[in-house]
Amino acid sequence: MAQRSLALIFLTVLAVAGAALPQEAPPAPQSQSPGPVLHVDVNLVLLNVAVTDRKGNYVTGLRPSDFTILEDGIAQKIATFGEGNGPQRPVEAFTADAGAKDAGGKKDGGSTDSSAPEVSTMSGANIFILFDTSNYMYRGFAFAQDAIAEFVRSLESPERVAFYAYSRNLYRGSPLTDDRTQVLRGVRSTVAGDYPALYNALLLTLKDAGQFPGRKVVVVFSNGPDEASMVAPEDIGELAQSEGIPIYIISTREAKLDPVSSTVFQRMSAATGGEAYFAKNWKDQREAFAAIRNDVGHLYSLSYYPQSNPNRGWRTLKIKLNGEAAKKYHIRTRSGYRPNSSR
Repeated sequence: MAQRSLALIFLTVLAVAGAALPQEAPPAPQSQSPGPVLHVDVNLVLLNVAVTDRKGNYVTGLRPSDFTILEDGIAQKIATFGEGNGPQRPVEAFTADAGAKDAGGKKDGGSTDSSAPEVSTMSGANIFILFDTSNYMYRGFAFAQDAIAEFVRSLESPERVAFYAYSRNLYRGSPLTDDRTQVLRGVRSTVAGDYPALYNALLLTLKDAGQFPGRKVVVVFSNGPDEASMVAPEDIGELAQSEGIPIYIISTREAKLDPVSSTVFQRMSAATGGEAYFAKNWKDQREAFAAIRNDVGHLYSLSYYPQSNPNRGWRTLKIKLNGEAAKKYHIRTRSGYRPNSSR
């Protein structure tokens, strides 16, 4: 009986002690998932601009203050600026340079000013070559290969090159690389074949080029009309303008005899800021490639973040020179772009 009483007392003490201990807090309710988050895409718009005088000679040595950019008539503030194969620099760097000169400072290429804006290492251009290997190329195929190979070898070191070929399908002979030997192997591996699908191939080439930052150009060697594409040339021209990629086209006198192809080539190249060439022979082909190399090496690169603009569709671009330069020089660049949709 005494043992039973002791047991009851012991259990009572445990119960009281348990009641006195701090109780574990109940688990916090799970927080509700946040509401939808709005992301605003602000894209840097890059412009490749050629400036020539009345004789067609390239004008060099211009500065950001010499240019005015209008997007749908709205003035834009230049963010970065570069010339030729030099790096793109923040526009503030040019203001700092001008201030140093006004103060009697002496520029030294080997010195570094710690207070100057950071300089971009982005220089040169990413060049995508697209070669027509359709059944229209049976004549003069080897000459065209030679002209492309010479063009590749002549490019300066900052530029990276990709080589693609097309007939009905696209052949990626060499990815974008600074290894000229790899590109030349791609050129020599091509053979002539099927019906041409130029605009399909251009679509895929532009998509590939758009994945890389910096300056991009597409150089097309096409011998004739498109007979197998599923996309329209107008769509290709708009895509190239929206991506900021000039299209240079070298064709032959056979294409010149086709008014539809020659008109499309001229309009597409002009709208994107490139040029079209119609070569009568293999010598003209080489001269056309040399002209493209010269043009790419003299392009000015301007970029800006667009000012507030309610237009979500096609935006018209107009680049003007300021002061006396506006009367003496001519500008060639793309005519507009369509901004990426916000998601």
